[in-house]
Amino acid sequence: MIKLSVVVPCYNEEAVIDRFDARIREVLGALPVEYEICYVDDGSKDGTFLRLRAIASEFEKETRYVSFSRNFGKEAAMLAGLREATGDAVVIMDADLQHPPELIERMLELHELGHGQIIARRTREGDKKLRSALSRLYYRGVNKWVDVELVDGVGDFRMLSRAAVDALLSLPEYNRFSKGLFSWIGFDTVTFDYQNAAREAGETKWKFSSLLNYGMDGLISFNNRPLRIAIWLGLTLSALAGLYTIWIAVAALTQGVSAPGYVTLVAIVVGLGGVQMMMLGLIGEYIGRIYYETKRRPHFLVKETHRSRERRPVVGSASYAAGHTDGRARVVATEREM
Repeated sequence: MIKLSVVVPCYNEEAVIDRFDARIREVLGALPVEYEICYVDDGSKDGTFLRLRAIASEFEKETRYVSFSRNFGKEAAMLAGLREATGDAVVIMDADLQHPPELIERMLELHELGHGQIIARRTREGDKKLRSALSRLYYRGVNKWVDVELVDGVGDFRMLSRAAVDALLSLPEYNRFSKGLFSWIGFDTVTFDYQNAAREAGETKWKFSSLLNYGMDGLISFNNRPLRIAIWLGLTLSALAGLYTIWIAVAALTQGVSAPGYVTLVAIVVGLGGVQMMMLGLIGEYIGRIYYETKRRPHFLVKETHRSRERRPVVGSASYAAGHTDGRARVVATEREM
């Protein structure tokens, strides 16, 4: 019998977390596995943390949880959950029940066939047509640039073998884009489709600005081709400027010097200024990522875990150190574990 870990990042999920927990335990209890559920409270502002603490008290043997000192983002929450997971296979899923727990049985069947990654890909049935079109256009364009393949509809809902989890944990980078990392590590991968379910409670955390930033991360995280574009764009503009200079010189020699062209000149100056600012911003984005990597700060700070719930929680009482080579979490505690 294998041991299965389920990693569940949570942020302001108080309204649905009890329903999720009951449903996931019903599904896992019917499977021939030993299981654990690893909840990660990503600095929720509602009562999510208190509900997780209560769940861990009721189901102490099968429940692990980590609570962050503040909101560090879903990427950090998934990383913390993977570090906590001890199973032979690990499932990553959301707590809002948009990822149907019943699909874990199908994942388990495919895992037994030897696949390292089993991915549940949602269909876009029910999505707004404009959003679906923009999504397809984004993935079609970004896959021409990035060094790994990003598949439309494929998210974090998947099962990973222990080897795949250890491979992910061996990557110490601070700027993490999990969708790209999942593709980068490889392993035998199989995908099946499912119809996306609606949230049972709460509101989506993905606003338009969040999706836009996420899309930018996907474009920049796995290639340096935008910088190469800057070089070619600069060469092209220089060539055009040279040709324009020759044309002006020839016109001056043959027709004499004249004053027209003010609007054209202003348009060129403004256009080139915009291109320069865009390129500076692009270069700055890469430099900023290097800056954060050199700081080597931990990906998150832990306020409380299931191992310390019997003592008074202390903000920042422990931190997972970044950059380990063994793929395991080192905990720096400021007080002795009870």
